[in-house]
Amino acid sequence: MKPGETLDSGDENRSTTDATTRRGALGLAGAVGLAGLAGCTALDVATGGPAEFSAGTATVADETLSETGYERNEISDETLSREFDVGGQTREVRVTNTVAEYDKAVELFGERYQAAVFAAVATPRVEVLGRAFNPIAELGPDERAALIADRYEGVSNLERGSEYTTEVLGTDAEVVVYSADGEIEGTGVSVELEFHVGDTVEAGEDYVLPLAAYPAPLGDGENVRSMMNGLEHEPNEES
Repeated sequence: MKPGETLDSGDENRSTTDATTRRGALGLAGAVGLAGLAGCTALDVATGGPAEFSAGTATVADETLSETGYERNEISDETLSREFDVGGQTREVRVTNTVAEYDKAVELFGERYQAAVFAAVATPRVEVLGRAFNPIAELGPDERAALIADRYEGVSNLERGSEYTTEVLGTDAEVVVYSADGEIEGTGVSVELEFHVGDTVEAGEDYVLPLAAYPAPLGDGENVRSMMNGLEHEPNEES
């Protein structure tokens, strides 16, 4: 079905992914990786061969997906490298992040769109010469909100609102809620949006960042909290 078309009675049992607009992966990994590599100063990586760090994967449990109505869209990896040159010596650092993205169809104005999204970003702890760096540490809540806002078009009037604490991978994580105006990708439909921007939590050798966004009329806050609670982490077997 093309974007903007409505569901008729014969479509009620069809997978929502066939009936709505769906965008590809958020492309968060590159933005997160840039922040991480900025934390590795030239002196930390001045000598030796490439230093490589790869994240595991943070995914939502199947039972939680069933309860909340979200479906897996895509799990993607992205590797970013950066070279440092000090005293004529060059050292390369490579960081591979993983993004697990989920979405859900919502009904707005009599039509259905794949407009609610939840993402879990896993990024590795970077260790060079005995020093550890959190690749997401330099991203504040507003910058993290901008990452998930990329799922929509024409986002404006981003305002920070309430905060709450919930469990993410066995750790209490602070979550900031934002509101904004925006347009659902490829539909021309304008709507008020709500973003839930989590803090990073440690998971083995990784850091995990949960993010969510949905049209405010959906009122999906409790499902977002359940998705965060239902996250599971699988380490990178090669690390």
